[in-house]
Amino acid sequence: MIFYSKYIENAVNEISKLPGIGRRTALRLVLHLIKERVEDVCAFTESITNLKSKLFFCKKCFNFSDETYCEICRQIKRDASIICVVQDVRDLIAIENTAQYNGLYHVLGGVISPIDGVGTNQLTLTELFQRVENKKIDEVILALPATTEGDTTNFYIYKNVKEKVNKVTTIARGVGIGEELEYTDEITLGRSLHSRIDFENAYIKRE
Repeated sequence: MIFYSKYIENAVNEISKLPGIGRRTALRLVLHLIKERVEDVCAFTESITNLKSKLFFCKKCFNFSDETYCEICRQIKRDASIICVVQDVRDLIAIENTAQYNGLYHVLGGVISPIDGVGTNQLTLTELFQRVENKKIDEVILALPATTEGDTTNFYIYKNVKEKVNKVTTIARGVGIGEELEYTDEITLGRSLHSRIDFENAYIKRE
């Protein structure tokens, strides 16, 4: 691909680093930005810069937040006795979109996957266990992907919290095996969450 400006080439190189964007698409985006007003382009670049300079992780649940604690954790109407454990923020958003859940969350930042070099220390598991230890938590909902890695992480969490809470549940398997939550339609995900089942009966006693 031939460029007649180093500035265009640099912009294409950076944009094409984004997932799902090739160099041709990046070039179209760059040419579009060139035609936009300076004010609009500056607003665009500022919004991207703010993602790194002004966006934080919630100190309680590790959701994205503009403040110390995220909006969900600050809502007093939320049921603080229930924690729904998710892999990442995309899954949190998917569950919120169902409007079927009114508790709090805990974002792990991934799942245990030794083959990918992800162990327990790379996730926010210690912080989760501290929340269960320090607060009056009645139920922990395991809403991790229906994959081998997700089930491994589910079992690890279960072993560490089962004696400290009244219930450890998991979302019903209306979600297909191997599916990511973010790609599950809201109705199916909402029903799976509403019809959640006891983790021990579903996974431990059957083995």
